[in-house]
Amino acid sequence: MKVACLISGGKDSLYACYIAKQWGWEISHLIAITPKKLSWMYHMENTHLIPMIAKSIGLPLLMKESNAEKEKELDDLKELIKKAGVEGVVTGAIASEYQRTRIEKICHEINVKSFMPLWHKNQKQLLKEMLDAGFIIVIDAVAAEGLDKSFLGKIIDGDAIAKLEKIEEKYGINVAGEGGEYETLVIDSPMYKKRIEIVEAVKKWDGSRGIYEVKEARLIEKGFDS
Repeated sequence: MKVACLISGGKDSLYACYIAKQWGWEISHLIAITPKKLSWMYHMENTHLIPMIAKSIGLPLLMKESNAEKEKELDDLKELIKKAGVEGVVTGAIASEYQRTRIEKICHEINVKSFMPLWHKNQKQLLKEMLDAGFIIVIDAVAAEGLDKSFLGKIIDGDAIAKLEKIEEKYGINVAGEGGEYETLVIDSPMYKKRIEIVEAVKKWDGSRGIYEVKEARLIEKGFDS
């Protein structure tokens, strides 16, 4: 099966891509849409690092900026899928019916299969599986009660999951961030030939939500600490 993976730089899309690779599928391209404003479909934070991720993985990247106009933004994705010339598209959707139905609609229109290997999986279990597989995940945005500035730039590990579970009990957030409570950036994974080192980043906090904006990053050999 020749497929393209829609990635954002976040944990879900890259883990879905990793699963497709484990299945033995041929991943010919990575696809990314970078929205100019808040989008119902696409991730916004630190998308400028996607080319670095593609370079580390060693796959061609098809990337396009979108005006993020609702429904029209789907045409941008359709264009890139056509350009990839694949049999299927792999995405990291877990529970969003909005994303699922629209991606499936695009794929149906151009006769391409849609694969969502994380769909309706146990989200806490998925998070733990990512860590067990060797994913290093940084929280790069928060937007939920109970998640404060201290979470910005935090690497998700066992302790972080335990804290998120306590916040879930108190405030009802989704531990995996599926409700938009937080966004992530994968700085290392089994697919990466080199890991991403964040050289400079700033925390932007408005009192209730915040972004960990990476200003400078580089690829370094795994196991190397500067």
